[in-house]
Amino acid sequence: MNMKQLIVAASALLFLAACANNNEKTEVKKDTAAAMAPMPMQAKFTADMVDNQRDPSCGMPARAGLEDTVHYKGHVIGFCSKECKDEFMKDPEKGLTAADLKKK
Repeated sequence: MNMKQLIVAASALLFLAACANNNEKTEVKKDTAAAMAPMPMQAKFTADMVDNQRDPSCGMPARAGLEDTVHYKGHVIGFCSKECKDEFMKDPEKGLTAADLKKK
């Protein structure tokens, strides 16, 4: 091998070695979508916490899920929504009879 070929071969090897040994750190972006995902909504109130078996405004079973409650005449009445609670509060006596209260 002559000197010219040896210099070209050595230069090529140095070039390849430099390209293969890239020390430049690339910033890895973390997927924050999974970390930011909302937690599954858990019921605030359960049917065991209230005295009624049905929502007095719409008739939905209390075990289907409750969003709000009200204390009325010693009873804890559960509602599926704020709107149902508001409806109950217009005439609580009528709603109390429709609440299907549990036997104590």
